[in-house]
Amino acid sequence: QVQLVESGGGLVQAGGSLRLSCTASRNIFTIASMAWYRQAPGKQRELVAAITSGGSTNYADSGKGRFTISGDNAKNTKYLQMNSQKPEDTGVYYCNGVIQGIRQYKWWGQGTQDTVSS
Repeated sequence: QVQLVESGGGLVQAGGSLRLSCTASRNIFTIASMAWYRQAPGKQRELVAAITSGGSTNYADSGKGRFTISGDNAKNTKYLQMNSQKPEDTGVYYCNGVIQGIRQYKWWGQGTQDTVSS
């Protein structure tokens, strides 16, 4: 079994920056794709950014130019750097890891809160 643990959330003023971390209990990110999702109060969980095991990245329009997803496979950790934060970035951020082969393996972290004040 794999556990994903997010950290780095907090309270930040609009325009500020925050870096979230997602650490896996096993070395999965060399073969797993990983994504960050956000769930704002009263809304569905939505994709924020994703990165494949090969390093290709994809961003939701809301974060393009402001957010950067990256990783350190030696630390089994992926990051989401969020700059120029806006109040609409507020929500619980979850990391997700997926290994797609003959079977799909998927894991979720417990989430970390990011609150951006105006």
